[in-house]
Amino acid sequence: MICTLCPRHCAAVREADGGQGYCRMGTQAVVARVAPHLWEEPCISGTRGSGTVFFSGCPLGCAYCQNHSISHERQGKRVTDEELAALIENLEQAGVHNISFVTGTHFVPAILHALALHRPAVPTVWNTGGYESLETLELLKGHIDIYLPDLKHVSSRLGKVLCNAPDYFDVASAAILEMLRQTGAPVYAENGLLLRGTVIRHLVLPGCTGDSIRVLDWIAEKTPPETPVSIMRQYTPIPECAVKGMERRITDAEYDRVVEHALALGLNALTQEKESAETSFIPDFNMR
Repeated sequence: MICTLCPRHCAAVREADGGQGYCRMGTQAVVARVAPHLWEEPCISGTRGSGTVFFSGCPLGCAYCQNHSISHERQGKRVTDEELAALIENLEQAGVHNISFVTGTHFVPAILHALALHRPAVPTVWNTGGYESLETLELLKGHIDIYLPDLKHVSSRLGKVLCNAPDYFDVASAAILEMLRQTGAPVYAENGLLLRGTVIRHLVLPGCTGDSIRVLDWIAEKTPPETPVSIMRQYTPIPECAVKGMERRITDAEYDRVVEHALALGLNALTQEKESAETSFIPDFNMR
């Protein structure tokens, strides 16, 4: 295929087992982990976990990504669409609350084919860095019940330095508005689990609270007030990140400043415990 799935629009040739685009992946899905995940937002993980399928490779490739072994090193196992459908079915049978596709943009055709082979009875979740094209979101329409996008930063400088994407905010903000349009207002089950809707995530980064404030201001201005906004404090420094200032965790004062601003804006804010920044919360990507 000639690939234009992500906003980079590489137009690179991708064969089944490899490609020369930004993500360096082929068209067959490469999966790094398939397991119930208990560390998402409570309305996603519940008591039995979110059935996560972590894909290898990434169209964004943040310098500080805690999942560096799969986003940059592309660790994982190549699977056919039929095998991917079977993995989804096995997760569902394990009793998870939903099926969550984590960083699957570059494998959208494979994922859609797998869903055609087995459509789970539980909600489907699109867990993404937010860097999505409107054309690809149109392909996902009707197949995804819950969108879980990041909105990382407003600054084009941060987008360039941290993600090699100076257009990050322009692209991600437009994508999030489309996700909200597709899902509408959040719909919850009686037990508080999300059945349909969009949850916006924002990871607080060291030394970047001013930009976090700008992110929250945009959310308050442009999105419905009932939209859940997850303010994450799980930033974990990794040795592979060479960007100055990113070698430390965020402080309590930094996180508190961002949360206090969210509450002052009247956002439907979800917060995270300090312990979430421990390396023990990084999943074990055990598929080879």
